[in-house]
Formats: sequence, C-alpha cells, structure tokens
Amino acid sequence: MEQLNWIRKGKKETFAMEDVEKNGVHYLSFPLLASSGMVSHGFATRIGGVSQGKFASMNLSFTRGDNPDHVRENYRRMADALGVDMERMVLTYQTHTTNVRRVTGEDGGKGIFRERDYRDVDGLITDVPGMTLVTFFADCVPLYFLDPAHKAIGLSHSGWRGTVGRMGRVTLEAMEEAFGTRPEDVLACVGPSICGDCFEVGEEVIEKFREEFDSRWWKELFYGKENGKFQLDLWKCNEIVLREAGVLPEHIQVTDICTRCNPRYLFSHRFAGEERGNLAAFLCLAES
Repeated sequence: MEQLNWIRKGKKETFAMEDVEKNGVHYLSFPLLASSGMVSHGFATRIGGVSQGKFASMNLSFTRGDNPDHVRENYRRMADALGVDMERMVLTYQTHTTNVRRVTGEDGGKGIFRERDYRDVDGLITDVPGMTLVTFFADCVPLYFLDPAHKAIGLSHSGWRGTVGRMGRVTLEAMEEAFGTRPEDVLACVGPSICGDCFEVGEEVIEKFREEFDSRWWKELFYGKENGKFQLDLWKCNEIVLREAGVLPEHIQVTDICTRCNPRYLFSHRFAGEERGNLAAFLCLAES
C-alpha cells in the first residue's frame, strides 16, 4: 500500500480524516461517520483512476473534457472501493445554489448512465438504503449529514456562495421537512476543501460574510492583508452554520486536509485553474 504524504492543518493528536486504500484507490474517510456503522462514505482523491494528463487519474466529472469511458471506469473503481452499487449512484447538477433535492429509488444512475431530469441542484438527501449521493469539488466545501434516528442522509456542495446562503442549515431544513430530522440528532462533517490560509478573496466577498455572520465571529472567519485582500476560513464558517442550525459541537467533525495544500493528491481550482478534473464526495445509507 502506497503511503500518501498528506499536508494537514492544525496540531491535533489524532487526524480528523483517515486515508483509506482499496485495490489502489485512495479515498478519505471521517471516523465520526465510519464509526456509526450506518453509512458507506468517502471523499475521492486523485489516486487510483484511469484518466490521463491533467485529469490524472481519478477524475469524476463528465463535463471537463475527459474521456467518458475513463470517467465511468473511475466511478466503477470508486464504487468497488466503497462497497456500493454504481448503478444506484445519483449525481448533483451544481451551479452554486442552495437547492436541495430528495432522491428516491427511481433516481439510480442519473448523471452516469441516465440524463439528469433536474438542474441547479447542489444538495441531495435520501432515506433510501443503497442509494449513493454524489457531489463534486475542486476547492469548495462538502457537507455530509447522517440522521441516525430517522435513518436518513444528506450531502451538499457549499462554496463561498453556498456558505453565505447557509447551505448546511438549508440541507438540515430539507431533511427535517422530508424525514422529521432533528439537528441535535445529526452527525455532520465538513469535508476536504480549501483552507483559510489558502483562500484569498476580495472585499466584495467579505462584505457578504459580514452581512451574514455576527460580528463576534469575524476574527475567527477572516482577516485583512496589506494587499487589500482577505483570507477567509470556509471550514470555520460552515462549522458555525451547523452549530447555529442546532447540530451539537460533539457531533461535528471538520477536515484537516486542504485541497490547495495537496495538489498531488487532490484537484484544486486555485492551484490548477481550469486545467484539472473534479473530485467527488460519496455518501450511502447502508442496507440492513
């Protein structure tokens, strides 16, 4: 087994995420979710696929110009590594919205084998065992949700626009409406994405965060620099969104792996621009 040399953030006695390898495929896993025994989940790395060149090797996007056969083979390998059914995967159609869609058993294969009959969907929820939710990333924030009480899950994409729109809260509200989910029961994880040290933004972005987040948080969320730009911590922003939505602090796990800091293993828009593939997050409710 190849040992990947991850750059991790913060000084912690234990890692927030584990590097799992199966048949040459590496993915990242949250101990909080894995220990529940109720889900299969993971965050793909670049390692273990068949894509070539700028897409090497585990590109999971059909929209960036990669060979579709290579992308499907990458999905097959991820499905095998995670122990899920590729034909029951359901893909988002992300456009930086806060729209959340409920997935049913009729949705299997949408985005891989079948056309998606929806647009502008950045979050998925389901209570159907065996259906795998899939979202895409190359610096933005994945949000994982497990409601053990009602046996339901959610998976959302939250870039800075989604974070300002409180995608975490919106997803929890969608789960409450659909399944009766209570935030205090939920296990929630903030996945691999760009860290606060790497995410530089302009005044116009920070102004939106000033409007949305109480001033008591500002020192933890962002700081200004001499060049007139700001560093913004989306990890902390999303943690606050989850806590203010009612998720218990001990039920939240935040990544320690930044996409921009680890370009050998993860695709990063801030590192490579448009010359790259996409990563994906996966979450499946286990079949009893």
